Amino acid sequence: MVVRRLPPLRALEAFVRVVRLGSAKAAASELALSPSALSRRVAALEDFTGKRLFTRQHQSMKLTDEGHAFYNAIAPKLEELAEAVEAQIDRGQVLRLHLGVPSLFGGQRLFPRLPELRKLHPRLHIDIETGPNLESQVGDSLDCAIILAKAPDPAFYSVQLDHNKVYAIVSKQVAKELGEVPDQAKLSRQTILIHNDLPDSFDAWKAALGMKKLEPASVDRFNSGQLVLEAAAQGLGIAIMHDDHFRRAGDDRLAVLYDIDVESPYRYWFICRQKDLESRPVKIFHEWLLKAGL
Repeated sequence: MVVRRLPPLRALEAFVRVVRLGSAKAAASELALSPSALSRRVAALEDFTGKRLFTRQHQSMKLTDEGHAFYNAIAPKLEELAEAVEAQIDRGQVLRLHLGVPSLFGGQRLFPRLPELRKLHPRLHIDIETGPNLESQVGDSLDCAIILAKAPDPAFYSVQLDHNKVYAIVSKQVAKELGEVPDQAKLSRQTILIHNDLPDSFDAWKAALGMKKLEPASVDRFNSGQLVLEAAAQGLGIAIMHDDHFRRAGDDRLAVLYDIDVESPYRYWFICRQKDLESRPVKIFHEWLLKAGL
């Protein structure tokens, strides 16, 4: 029986990472390679296949038509290979991931999708931490975390998960009382509800209204996104949260105050130590998270 010659698996992995992450820089970072080392792996694959998979312009790599066709052909086979190998190693052994996640992200975005992850990787079990200061625990009590921040510590490997707008969220009754046109006198009598992870969002919202000097009756602070939204739903104040939080809540007691466009200073990020990307539980969760598009 003739054994067919296979391309270098590391070269295939580099190729797939560039395509999936959309960036050679991101792929090199994820694989802990220098940009030149990543480029050499891709070039080795091009030599093996005799196809030009990318066009190169300065620091960017753009997939060619041949590259698209090659990716569509080999990506499913690589997934099958990974699943076959996984099925043969550590049979029956639980893979344990210690994950930090904000409670609102967990409830709205992560937990509704976890059955998909469990079906794909039944041996992966996740311990969840939802307390404050998750970033400081990564590398200690946590393997990785999803955090809400302007930008993570550059010492960590990080992936931005979304892009948000600031919404002022209120009960429908409060929205009716305040009306459709911003009125500084009315707003100054309101209580503002702020999540501890979003301290500068209120300033961004005030600036968009043209009311930088607005002083509300009180600013109440919470460390739980669910409680911020519930307080707003009960008419206790104006919650300064994200558009995504409002949409995913699906709470018909809530309304958005005013029709204004406010960029949020904050994003959700996945973070871990660079070396922990090679840990099987972190690797599985990280790759699933990006593919699932949470």
